Amino acid sequence: MLPAGHWPSGHGGLRDTVRQELVARQVDEQIAARYPVGQRLRILDAGMGPGTQALRLARAGHTVTGLEADPDLLKAARESLATEPAGIRERVRLIEGDGRETGVHFMPGSFDVVLCHGVLMYADEPDALLAGLARMLAPGGLLSLVVRNADALAMRPGLAGDWPGALAGFESDVYTNDDGVKVRADRLEALAATLAGIAAPLHAWYGVRVFTDGIPPERGLPAADELDRLLAAEDRAGRSDPYRRVAGLLHLCGVRG
Repeated sequence: MLPAGHWPSGHGGLRDTVRQELVARQVDEQIAARYPVGQRLRILDAGMGPGTQALRLARAGHTVTGLEADPDLLKAARESLATEPAGIRERVRLIEGDGRETGVHFMPGSFDVVLCHGVLMYADEPDALLAGLARMLAPGGLLSLVVRNADALAMRPGLAGDWPGALAGFESDVYTNDDGVKVRADRLEALAATLAGIAAPLHAWYGVRVFTDGIPPERGLPAADELDRLLAAEDRAGRSDPYRRVAGLLHLCGVRG
């Protein structure tokens, strides 16, 4: 799981904003395709970080449980939750723990949607983690995964003119993040096979950050109209071949059989 004190750099900057906004749109699209409008869902956010998606979904009317092992991130999520109206606070439960401990906290089939965003790259036993999360889903439930794309590891160094790094990226499934932590990346086909094996086969997938993955993590937001155009371009690329294949991140959506 994510080591304490290693929340990725640039949280709240342009790169993080693109990720959070695109993933939010994609999650909402998948929920709308599976559930009636207005239905309040039971959602688990495993490895929720500071709670960006968890709080957003609670504001939309859903009941959300956030699971986070890092005490600093959990504190940040609690502080954000404390600023919300009482009706939203009542729909959110925050628990200190990680995705490997779902069986300790919850009964199988307890959730309609399970999020696992930006967590798998830090997991020592990713297949076991995913199997445990899939067991938490009710039949027909949605498993949402955001992972680093191993098939695009040459893109960021290549576009920066780092040719040794680009050549190494072609053969690797490990990379060093902006904080100097070595983590793993995943390939679409391998994850699709894993999802099929845990009875949550791949239903849809998107690319996230096709054009903006290589910008500095500290880069701030542009003017609102430029940001809208940037997001529109990223949204379209993340749904279109061949562009989504080289996105920095992949967003996979499996459905529990």
